[in-house]
Amino acid sequence: MIEAEGLTKYYGSLPAIRDVTFQVQKGEVVGFLGPNGAGKSTTIRILTCFMPSTSGVARVGGMDCFEQSLEVRRVVGYLPENVPLYGELPVGGFLRFAASAKGVEPKRVEAEIQRVIAVCGLDKVAHRIIGHLSKGFRQRVGLAQALLNSPPVLVLDEPTIGLDPSQIIEIRKVIQELRENHTILLSSHILPEVAQICQRVMIINKGQIVATDSPSNLTQQLQKSSQICLQVKGDVTDLIPVLQGMEGVESVAVDPAGEDRLRVETDRSRDLRPHIARAVVHRGADLLEMKLVDLSLEEIFMQLVTEENTDSPEEEPQS
Repeated sequence: MIEAEGLTKYYGSLPAIRDVTFQVQKGEVVGFLGPNGAGKSTTIRILTCFMPSTSGVARVGGMDCFEQSLEVRRVVGYLPENVPLYGELPVGGFLRFAASAKGVEPKRVEAEIQRVIAVCGLDKVAHRIIGHLSKGFRQRVGLAQALLNSPPVLVLDEPTIGLDPSQIIEIRKVIQELRENHTILLSSHILPEVAQICQRVMIINKGQIVATDSPSNLTQQLQKSSQICLQVKGDVTDLIPVLQGMEGVESVAVDPAGEDRLRVETDRSRDLRPHIARAVVHRGADLLEMKLVDLSLEEIFMQLVTEENTDSPEEEPQS
């Protein structure tokens, strides 16, 4: 449903993105990750026909985003990072205006407005002025306008930015419910959110795609050692030299989660858990818990990208 082939965009002489190539299949929910200035917003603006690329091709639903921009806009629902709402209008009035702008048939407008109000949980505020709503409800209004006319593709740029934890949970739940009927490209800085919602992630850094796969596959590719977390009763310091002396153990450290926990890094080709358990018990310690720990999406992300350079090529206030 979404294709980028060799996308390159220059701002003056500086490249914002270079040779960006990827595909999002119908029905997929894909997270788009990268540090500020990495090129996420530039890529999204090209895909949603807000700007042309310098070179390369972007297609949505098989249609060229430059040559067929009006047709592409009809099949894409876009929630930008800063939602452009008319604060003086009531929710229903704004959605009525948006429905007209999106070409919803006049006889379907009211039914369509009621549908997106229900999907986005706006029933209680449908008659309120947008400017009087909380940030969470304004974000829901932005999502509702993106859903008008049932576009098969949704592009959501930082949909939960600036929301408090309860509002994030609410918006996340709405997005999860949309997965059944839409192809979704989701840009977010909140990595646990991406891990919960998305089937696949694409990571962009310095204008180029550096990885694309499911979080579990990325973990298998990048995790060169096994991480075993132990919890014991009492002091763990006496166990550190014992475990460090075992064959196949690469490092042992107190886990940040607590002073009664150890994190043991071992050779990935061998399962040392039985040997470690015996060593702990033989030492006279009470073993309360032992578990394998995979790389988190945050750790994968940090392995693949570096902190944003202050002279980043993407000259945008936000990405």
